[in-house]
Amino acid sequence: MNLFTRIVRAVRKYDDENNFTCDICNREVFGNERVCKRCRDALPWNNGYICPFCGRKVNEPGVCLECKERPLGMEKARSAFTHEGEAMRLVLRLKRGSRYLYRTLAELALPLLLKEFEEEDLITFVPMTEKSERKRGYNQSGLFAEELAKRSGKPFAAVAEKKRDTLAQKTLGRREREKNLEGCFTVTDRKAVKGKRVLIVDDTLTTGATTYELACAIKRAGAQRVSALTFTSVQNKTPFGKPPKEK
Repeated sequence: MNLFTRIVRAVRKYDDENNFTCDICNREVFGNERVCKRCRDALPWNNGYICPFCGRKVNEPGVCLECKERPLGMEKARSAFTHEGEAMRLVLRLKRGSRYLYRTLAELALPLLLKEFEEEDLITFVPMTEKSERKRGYNQSGLFAEELAKRSGKPFAAVAEKKRDTLAQKTLGRREREKNLEGCFTVTDRKAVKGKRVLIVDDTLTTGATTYELACAIKRAGAQRVSALTFTSVQNKTPFGKPPKEK
């Protein structure tokens, strides 16, 4: 590696760790925050009515229909934002190459972790297959989880692996996703989770099928309880059943 390349990499690393502009609007920021107050206030915070189990936004107080029919298989799940607007775009940018944004996600999600998961003993994340991680160059959920652990002072561990790639899940419902994911996670560090209160961190909760499958594997390995924190979650548009058909 020549001197010029080393200098460029050092400058990029410094810029990633020391923010000078908002990661959303690119305006100048002060105090090294990742997102300016104007953009932070405009984000779609998930602070209204939520399902007490999956944590997704609902239109009125109560348990959503999906959780009534089939619980997530964990203590609870919570998300900082609904999956829309700039919160959604931050997730997509992180997945598509803007690796440095894991710090932004962690900064914004930290208050939720401290409020809802103070008692959790261990933070882990949803793993990718080696092939998928090599293709992307990193696991965004792993980076997000490790940074949250660092900021909160909680222990962090990679406790599971994904044994096989699964079919694309964008068009699949929850049960189809669960079938697609069945048996794809295995716990590689049973000692780390045994008797512990484990928090799974991921970027987005859509139907909850991925965290459900991983949570089941971690509980079988001896965890006391398992919960989940995601940066965004997809709102349950019809939380208490499908609307009646128009006549």
